[in-house]
Amino acid sequence: MGLEITTSLQMTDSTTTSCRDCQNDGNHLQVWFERSYPVLSEAQERATTVGETPTSWRKDGASLINMLHPHRAGEDSRLADSLFQKVRVLCWVMTGPENLESRARHVRATWSRHCNLVVFMSSVGDPDFPTVGLDTKEGRDQLYWKTIRAFHYVYERHASDADWFLKADDDTYVVVDNLRWILSNHTPEEPVYFGKRFKPYTKQGYMSGGAGYVLSKEALKRFVEGFRTGTCTHTTPVEDLALGQCLEKMGVIAGDSRDTLHRETFHPFVPEHHLTTKFSKSFWYWSYCYYPIVEGPQCCSDLAVSFHYVDATLMYALEYYTYYLRGYGYVPRYRPSVSVAPPQTAVTTGLVQELTDREKHSSSGDSASNNQTKAEKLPEKKKKDSLNLVTSAVTPNTHG
Repeated sequence: MGLEITTSLQMTDSTTTSCRDCQNDGNHLQVWFERSYPVLSEAQERATTVGETPTSWRKDGASLINMLHPHRAGEDSRLADSLFQKVRVLCWVMTGPENLESRARHVRATWSRHCNLVVFMSSVGDPDFPTVGLDTKEGRDQLYWKTIRAFHYVYERHASDADWFLKADDDTYVVVDNLRWILSNHTPEEPVYFGKRFKPYTKQGYMSGGAGYVLSKEALKRFVEGFRTGTCTHTTPVEDLALGQCLEKMGVIAGDSRDTLHRETFHPFVPEHHLTTKFSKSFWYWSYCYYPIVEGPQCCSDLAVSFHYVDATLMYALEYYTYYLRGYGYVPRYRPSVSVAPPQTAVTTGLVQELTDREKHSSSGDSASNNQTKAEKLPEKKKKDSLNLVTSAVTPNTHG
């Protein structure tokens, strides 16, 4: 089904673009996003001041560094902007030479703009796109080799540039801002990783590769150490399972990425499959999921993080639904708190002060919620480490 948008999209402070012919391939939309969010040369970057461009890539070798957090003109994005600075996420995207035009460029033009740093990993390097060449073959039997080498690459070159390290496929859509909410409740020093949790073949389960997964800095360090010490080896080409088995050996916790109402945030299929009863009871998915499957509107968190098997057209549709479409007159019903982590971690004192100042100016009817997403077996954070960011926060009643 083709995508048709007749509403004007405010892409920058000065450019309004509308489309009545954008069907099937999403190419028109892709041009809009790339026109509004260009890759700048070093000279252009130095000449650009904050406020002139909603977001800008700076090319650094095979990496793309996001200089500014993207947001719409006139939108109150102070909280998202703060988390962008305090919870630094490196996104590396698994792709291949044959997918650069059909898939990867659409990732580059949409959700990856919300990452702090992006690296596209391929079997062959391409300095123009750019991609990192991992010196592997293509094919499903090469996925774990690519994953091993990709995580070694980001650890060796970017360990100090980010706090969390996300792996996603080139047909995965990720709401990075929602991911930061989950991560803000944890510290990069915790040996933990998050994703869509499957249960077979490992004691604590493992994260689905298609839905994407994110490692803390400590988890990344332990993964690399596992191969350096021989604790981990290339035991199977099944990338997500093999990575989960290695991390379990290295003492990395398989975290619970569900929201405070126990709704899933990472999803291995497109939204319609989760929102409707498309899963046959004999489908493998029922026996793999670590948590009970819910179909229908409660399948997915209001702060959903990812969906898989997303083609180019749907990639732009999800970007539009996430950052542009709003129901007039409604305040979001689900507004959970953000935990303020200790000073030595990503969420620092500056964010605490900003949120405190905002809280002072909120209405007298505000209510607090200190619920938070948690990693199993990790020590509970003290209540004083939680700060409610919004008014009328939801107090979940489904937790046991």
